[in-house]
Parts: sequence; structure tokens; C-alpha cells
Amino acid sequence: GVWRQTKALLFKNCLIKCRTKKSSVQEVLFPLFFLFWLILMSMMHPHRKYDEVANTNLGTLDTNMLVNFVIGYTPPTRMAREIMKKVAFDNFEDGLITEEYLSEEELQEASAFKPPKFVGVVFNDAMSYQLRFPDSIAMSSVYMESR
Repeated sequence: GVWRQTKALLFKNCLIKCRTKKSSVQEVLFPLFFLFWLILMSMMHPHRKYDEVANTNLGTLDTNMLVNFVIGYTPPTRMAREIMKKVAFDNFEDGLITEEYLSEEELQEASAFKPPKFVGVVFNDAMSYQLRFPDSIAMSSVYMESR
């Protein structure tokens, strides 16, 4: 039954591999060649590791930069309101302008019409969030990983 069919299939596959040696060798060597190529490429472009920066006094925050700075956030939950209140009033004497939006789409529309000093905050849950910057802000290349 099953054992005889399995044995016959294995014998047939062995015969095919013996008769087509060139393709059998290619089946083994091509993956090894590509593996070697990937290792070589990763060695040519290693990840950069940045050293630890010592603690230094950066001085006082220039609050003139924060004039008319708008922080929009969504969704308007109780936890998000508390967090944004703490950010706006407890950390800065003059306070920042915070605006709440019902959805992420409203936040994106508002960022298109607001001044360039607009940053959006999208709360995923009570412990995680995502920042939305206008397109005009250039991203830093310091934290980019290698290709």
C-alpha cells in the first residue's frame, strides 16, 4: 500500500536527480551563491552604532520658538486630555495651544490649513501614540538605519 508507493516515489526521484546532475547541482549552488551575496552586501554596509552621549546641561528652553505652536490630538478621550493638559501647562509657563479633533482625518485636514508650527498627536491607547508632522519638516538622518 502506502509504504510501497512511497518507496517507489523516492526511487523515481533519485533516478531523476541522478539523470539530471546539472540541474541538481544548480538547485544546491544557487541558494548558496545568493546567501554568500547577501552576507557580502551586509558586510559592505554595516549598521552604524552610535556611542552614548554624556549628560550635559542644554540650558533653558527658548520659549520664543513655542509662540503660536499648535498641538492637535485625537481621539479626544479623558486620558488624552489629561496628557495634553500636562504637556501644555505643567511644562511650559505660557502654555501651548492644544486642539482636539474627533478623527485622524480631521487632524490631517487641520494640519494642512494651520501654520507650519503644527504637530499632530494620534493616541493609539493610553500608553502609545504617533506624531504627525507637516511635510515641510525635514527628518533627521542621525537615526536612519543602513540600507
